[in-house]
Amino acid sequence: MPYRPRVPSPDRRALLRGSLAASAAFTLPVVGAAAPAFARSGRPDAAWGVQVGDVTASSALVWVRSDRPARMVVETSATESFRRPRRWHGPLLGPGTDFTGTTPLYGLPPGEQVHYRVTLAAPDDPRRTGEPVYGTFRTAPARRRDSVRFLWSGDIAGQGWGINPDIGGYRVYDEMRRLDPDFFLCSGDNIYADGVIEPRVPLPDGRVWHNITTEEKAKVAESLTEYRGNFRYNLLDDNLREFNAQVPSIIQWDDHEVRNNWYPGQILDDDRYTEKNVDVLAARSMRAFREYFPVSTPHRPSGTDRVHRVVRHGPLLDVFVLDMRSFRNANSPGRQPDDTTGILGSEQLAWLERELSRSRAVWKVIAADMPLGLVVADGATDFEAVAQGDPGTPLGRELQIAELLRYIKHHRITGTVWLTADVHYTSAQHYAPERAAFQDFAPFWEFVTGPLAAGQFPANPLDGTFGPDQVFVQAPDRANVSPMESPALFGEVDIDGDSGELTVRLRAQGGSVLFSKVLQPGRVGQ
Repeated sequence: MPYRPRVPSPDRRALLRGSLAASAAFTLPVVGAAAPAFARSGRPDAAWGVQVGDVTASSALVWVRSDRPARMVVETSATESFRRPRRWHGPLLGPGTDFTGTTPLYGLPPGEQVHYRVTLAAPDDPRRTGEPVYGTFRTAPARRRDSVRFLWSGDIAGQGWGINPDIGGYRVYDEMRRLDPDFFLCSGDNIYADGVIEPRVPLPDGRVWHNITTEEKAKVAESLTEYRGNFRYNLLDDNLREFNAQVPSIIQWDDHEVRNNWYPGQILDDDRYTEKNVDVLAARSMRAFREYFPVSTPHRPSGTDRVHRVVRHGPLLDVFVLDMRSFRNANSPGRQPDDTTGILGSEQLAWLERELSRSRAVWKVIAADMPLGLVVADGATDFEAVAQGDPGTPLGRELQIAELLRYIKHHRITGTVWLTADVHYTSAQHYAPERAAFQDFAPFWEFVTGPLAAGQFPANPLDGTFGPDQVFVQAPDRANVSPMESPALFGEVDIDGDSGELTVRLRAQGGSVLFSKVLQPGRVGQ
C-alpha cells in the first residue's frame, strides 16, 4: 500500500503558526528557571496551549489551562475564518482543578476538519477576555472507504532527559505534527513523576545535556501540587504545544505517572518519599492526570476513576485503551497456578471481552501500556509485566492473558493488533500457537516503540509461553542512552479505506522507517 502523507495546506499551516503564537505567549525559560509567571493586564491567558482528546465521528473533548480564574468558551467552525461559528460554554476554571478545564463537543460532522478557538473570560466580566487560542482536528470518518492514519509512542522526560533548548526541545513532536495524523496514541509514561530533572547532565562523550527545570521537577512527586507540576512541565515545550493544537490524542497511563513499577496496595521502601502509601500517591496522580488531559471516561470523586475505555474511530478502527496498572496484583515471581486478578483485574477483563465482541470495526487495536511476551523484571526475583521468563504453560498474570487470547479465538474476533511502548526500544513480535506452550489462541502481532524523550535501553528477553517470534528489534547495547545520542522512536499505523489493509511502520526521528508490516483485514489471526 503506497504511503500518502496528508500534509496540511499552506493556509492551514499559516493559521496554526499565527494562532499558536498566541498560545505560546511565553518563551521557554533559561536553564534552571522556574515555570513562567503570567501577567496580562487582568485578562485571562491560555499560554499553556490547547489539546483535543478522544475524538470520534461526532464528538471531541477540548482542554485548556488559564493563568487565573476564568470561564472557558469554545467556538467551532468548518472554516478558518470562523464564519457562523458554533459556541460551547465550558466550565469555570479555578484552583480546584489547577485552572484547567475540558469542554465536550457533540454533534460534530463526521470525517470533517473542525477548526476551534478557545477564549477565556473573566468570571465577573465576560467582556474582559484574553487572546483566543486556536486549534484544529479531524473527526473520525463515517464511511468505510475513508482511510485512517495515526501515530503512537510513549515515555516522555524520563531518566533525567527533559526539555533541552540546545537541541530545540522535543523536536520529535514537530516531525510527528508534520505527518498530520488523525490522532496520536500515547501508550503511557506521559511523565516521570519519580524522576528528577537536573539543570545539566554529563554525557559519556564529554558533552553536557542541559535541561529546562522547574521547582516541581527538583524532587520526586508526592503532593498534588508536585504531580500537577510534572504534567505541566512538558507543556513548556513549543513543539508539544503546537502538536497538541493540530493532533488530537488518546492518552493512557502506566507506572511513571505515579512511581516506577507501582501496584495497588504497595508500601514504599524508598527514602526519597515521605508518603509511603502508593495508593495515596496514585490518587493524587490520577487527579492531576485527569486535570491535564482530555479523557472521555467520567471523573468520580470517590476515587474510582477509569482510564480504560474504547475510542471508536469510524468503521475501520476501534481503539481499546487498557489500564494494566490500577487493577493488577502485586509484582511477584509470577509462578502461581491460579490468578484471577492478573494485570487487568477481573472486571476490566470482562469489560474488554465484552467490548471486543461488540466491536464491528475492521481493526481492533489493543492499546496496552506494557508488552505481553517481553520479560520486564522488578528487582532480583519479581516481574513487572505479564511474562516471567518461564517458557512453559501459563502461570501468574499469563493466565489472564491466556483467557483473553482464548476468548478472541473462540469468538472469532478478527483484526486484533497489540500496540505498546514502555521498554524504551522498538520491536515487532509475531505470536503463533505452533511455537507456544499455550496453544489455544489465534496468531497475532505486537508492535513496540518509544521512547519519545527518555533514555533508551537494551532489548528484554522473550518468554516463549505464547510463542513470540521477534522479527525486528532495534535497541542500544547499553542502558540509558540519551536522546542526544539516539533518535526518538514512534510508530505509525495506516489503514487503507479501499483495501482495508493495515500497515504498521516503526519510525525513528529524522524520517527513517525502520520496519514495516502489512496486515490483511478479516482474519482471526495473522
